[in-house]
Amino acid sequence: MIEAAMIWNEPNNKSHWDPEIDPDWSRFAHMAKLAADAIGNVNPNLTKVLGGISPIDPGFLTLMETYGVLDHVDAVAAHGFPLDWNLWQIHEWPQRIDELRSVTNLPIWVSEVGVSTFGAEEVQLWGLKRTAELLKERVERVQWYSLYDLPRAWPATTRHKEAEGSSYYRHFYMGLLREDGSPKLALEEFARHTPEVGLVQWFHFEDPRLDDAVQWMKRLGVTHLRTGLSWADRFRPDALAWFDRQMEALEDFGVTVTYCFTPEHRGLAPHHTSAPIVPEEFAEFCAEMTERYAPHASSVGARDQPPVSPRPAMRSMSFPTQPRE
Repeated sequence: MIEAAMIWNEPNNKSHWDPEIDPDWSRFAHMAKLAADAIGNVNPNLTKVLGGISPIDPGFLTLMETYGVLDHVDAVAAHGFPLDWNLWQIHEWPQRIDELRSVTNLPIWVSEVGVSTFGAEEVQLWGLKRTAELLKERVERVQWYSLYDLPRAWPATTRHKEAEGSSYYRHFYMGLLREDGSPKLALEEFARHTPEVGLVQWFHFEDPRLDDAVQWMKRLGVTHLRTGLSWADRFRPDALAWFDRQMEALEDFGVTVTYCFTPEHRGLAPHHTSAPIVPEEFAEFCAEMTERYAPHASSVGARDQPPVSPRPAMRSMSFPTQPRE
């Protein structure tokens, strides 16, 4: 089920790691090494990936190399959204990947890339085609963000809403499906690039979209999915019941699970972006989740896993593009 474990999400982005608490990332580096070793102790065959960096900054990887973090992981990852937030053009993707290759020999995953429909659905369609052209043969893994639009009633996970201005609202239009579940223009194009291109979908605690998401992903030919298990959610009532339900629903996919989010009461500051008071506790969470969902004795090594589901023929299929009533 789980083919890879990702340690945190966007550690060089203040929306996910507070640089005021940890300005030199030494606390993060220590925590990441503890987590990687804890995962490896449970299942040495599981691929360990350093959380995708955003912005793409080779200097951050160099810093992690200095701290010894890259000696504890099997791959590094990057996130990019040049048509929405990054200060570079989509055509620069090869240059950005080459910049990372210049500082590490580890495999590089683009574990989050996407285009919003904030301005027009045609922009997402063009951006998906261009992204596939630029990345499919250039990196070891490409995962598109995301399947669903973020519901308007849910906040986007960002700590700089005020600085983003109208760009903040792009967070709510990243899906291939609208909030009501109806398809956008790019959905059929996405199916042309599976299974080579995987998908990213974060499921909130007790997310009502889970079962529908599974059906859509199978229909689209998705075999590789990236999602998350939240350390903060582990302290909710019935947390394990939800985690079990989520991971059981996703058992037909090769899952990259991202371990992240500090519980408020276990952070140096009461926020999910905070460095933890006791970093070993995050490592213990990673070990617990790996033991529960990817134990060594009953799992197939991530590098040896065959494709988990056949790709359906999509080119003959059509999808309605109007919202449901």
